[in-house]
Amino acid sequence: MTTIVAVRKGGQIAIAADSQTTFGDDQKLLAVYDRFHDKIFLHGDSYFAISGSAAHDLVLQGALKELKKKDFSSRKAIFDTFRKLHPKLKDGFYLRPEEDEEDPYESSQMMVIIANKHGIFGVYPMREIYEFGRYWAIGSGRKFAMGAMYAVYDQKLSAAEIAEAGVRAGCEFDVNSSLPMSIYTIELADEAAKDAKA
Repeated sequence: MTTIVAVRKGGQIAIAADSQTTFGDDQKLLAVYDRFHDKIFLHGDSYFAISGSAAHDLVLQGALKELKKKDFSSRKAIFDTFRKLHPKLKDGFYLRPEEDEEDPYESSQMMVIIANKHGIFGVYPMREIYEFGRYWAIGSGRKFAMGAMYAVYDQKLSAAEIAEAGVRAGCEFDVNSSLPMSIYTIELADEAAKDAKA
């Protein structure tokens, strides 16, 4: 699992993630041993980070490259994009969409944070899409990260500094998260920045 956070503050967005990969209950792969430990990838003008199976990273990157029309500018646009992406995940990448037989929809089996100039968005396994106004975290270290970000958000800190506090808390207390972290910042689009200051 992991600690992944995104923060929106002062006309900027920061997205950050730890670097540990965990195999089962008893083995971890730290950044020093993993040449590709960065859990955040850029596609177009959006940053993506995924919680769940390590296989999701290359699968989502490959599926996004194959999808001709995609839009990550709003909650509705992301929903439409992931709805088109789901059949590709099943047919082209052999995703197994079963979770619980009582689930109302097939699962895409991943939680994704998307950060771009339009905002911070969360995509959940049944393609539930959320837009976050301040900050959010996913992964096994999320509760520690959320608490840390809540504690410091109203201080005179940048989005990147708040994101760093969140990931550091996750790495301090979650057995499945370790430093170093990756962190990226984005300037909000004019309209999104105005909304942030309102």
